[in-house]
Amino acid sequence: MTVEKWNVDPAHSSIEFQVKHMMVSKVKGAFKDFSADLTLDPEDLTTASLAFTVDAASLDTRQAQRDGHLKSPDFFDVDNYPSITFKSTDITSDGDNEYKVTGDLTIREVTKPITLKVEYEGTSKDPMSGNMVAGFEGTGKFNRKDFGLNYNAALETGGVLIGDEVKLNIQIEISK
Repeated sequence: MTVEKWNVDPAHSSIEFQVKHMMVSKVKGAFKDFSADLTLDPEDLTTASLAFTVDAASLDTRQAQRDGHLKSPDFFDVDNYPSITFKSTDITSDGDNEYKVTGDLTIREVTKPITLKVEYEGTSKDPMSGNMVAGFEGTGKFNRKDFGLNYNAALETGGVLIGDEVKLNIQIEISK
């Protein structure tokens, strides 16, 4: 195969996150709206180029009051910073169908490198459209304070309301 442009299938893709809450549980959420610019050769993924743009206002934790707070200036400040972006800078093989994808994550105009562990799930031909499809699962983490997401509150029992580490789980299906 050759390096070609692929398109994200939003019906079969997701960008999810989780953060520790009150030192005892985890809150999960997702971004509903995102787009990507992807060029790759499934036979040599180390040559791929990935760029994602996430609509920060599409954040959903299934709790409207919390979503409103996360969209406020205390966190994502979506009125002033409507997009979150990721652009790959390096992709290396890390075993059979496993890769390390390093790139620049930008939140609130702060850009920091992060590395995602990505598993290539393979390709298949869609029986409905006849298009080739490929699937990937990515995981990673970052410190929210590195991006200016500093809001927190001390707990009476010790510790803090919100953990610093944000875990990512990304499921992507693409087609050409």
